[in-house]
Amino acid sequence: DGDEGRLEVPEEVLEGTKQRGFIVPWVPQEEVLAHRAVGGFLTHSGWNSTLESIVEGVPMVCWPVGIDQLVISRFVGEVWRIGIDMKDKCDRVIIEAMVRGLIERRDEFSTNAILLSKAAHEAVAEGGSSWCALDRLIE
Repeated sequence: DGDEGRLEVPEEVLEGTKQRGFIVPWVPQEEVLAHRAVGGFLTHSGWNSTLESIVEGVPMVCWPVGIDQLVISRFVGEVWRIGIDMKDKCDRVIIEAMVRGLIERRDEFSTNAILLSKAAHEAVAEGGSSWCALDRLIE
């Protein structure tokens, strides 16, 4: 029925957020990240999600769960400085602290995220480094 592998959202979470948020099973992530109301992105730090966030210039709170995600999360927080890397074991208090940190450092993260976004757009534009690399691969 299409629900295989889907995690059930606890009733407590649904009740606790219905006045402040909207929980759905799936959204077109790129469109959501492109919306001007989005101030940050809580992500597992998968490569596609990270790239989508970078392209839209959206700062991230990274909550990695897998091997490559740990590395990507460190890059987001320590190298690119476009978000916060959640290094500790997570619970409600830590997540709240990370979101507050993102809000407090919003200007820094947004500036860096916008610079990376511009670089990403330039790379995939005609004549950009990614464009040329793909063109060479095709040839």
